[in-house]
Amino acid sequence: MTREEMINSTIDIYMNLQRIKRDNGDHKNNELDYQIKGVISKLSSMGVNVEDITL
Repeated sequence: MTREEMINSTIDIYMNLQRIKRDNGDHKNNELDYQIKGVISKLSSMGVNVEDITL
């Protein structure tokens, strides 16, 4: 897998988690929040700014 493919795949994961979070509404989900933080860390380490793709 190339670096670009890895970044694209990780962005897709992040976007999916963001949609789940949005659909949860006010329901607190600690595991979901933890997963989102992990993906943000991975994307940041690859030089991707997630502010532009955050819901």
